Amino acid sequence: MIEQFKLYLQKKVAITDEQFDLIAGKLKVKNFDKNEMILMKGEVSTHGYFVLDGLLRSYSIDAKGKTHIIQFAPEQWWMSDRNGMFHEASEFFIDAIEPTQAIVMPKAFIDEAAKHVPCMYDFNNTMLHNSIRFMQKRINMLLSAPAEERYLNFIQLYPNLTLRVPQWMIASYLGITPESLSRVRKDLAHKHFKI
Repeated sequence: MIEQFKLYLQKKVAITDEQFDLIAGKLKVKNFDKNEMILMKGEVSTHGYFVLDGLLRSYSIDAKGKTHIIQFAPEQWWMSDRNGMFHEASEFFIDAIEPTQAIVMPKAFIDEAAKHVPCMYDFNNTMLHNSIRFMQKRINMLLSAPAEERYLNFIQLYPNLTLRVPQWMIASYLGITPESLSRVRKDLAHKHFKI
């Protein structure tokens, strides 16, 4: 399974097999059961995760007990809690929605890897900028986009998740009620039917 991660990296950066072998010693493959808790709110995260197979989610729970999903991480997505980079307690939970196999890496993996493979600095920089862009777009969508637009954006971002996660989780991610999501889906189905 480490080989799968190597192939992913080689699509992103000019890293040779030999260079990958220099950094692979810090990586571990771990299996998580469905519903297994990976990170609890209040813990300090010491690892990041690259999903090989399965599905993770990051979420918070408000004072009224309502779940707010921040991110899903299907195959070839990264999941981490950035507070851990600063030794601060997490504000979020991370768990496995499905049985999941992931590469587990120490939080300093990229920095350590870049000492042997300098192009990893650029790769990390690109990932950070993409993450910021993703979050800015997500915040803007939550603040200003109608529910239908949010749902269509979700489908574009996560094309295979509508059949893999319960509707209430999608509604949570979109910041709407499950009833509102049901209406949006019916409206879209009706529009499609008329075409």
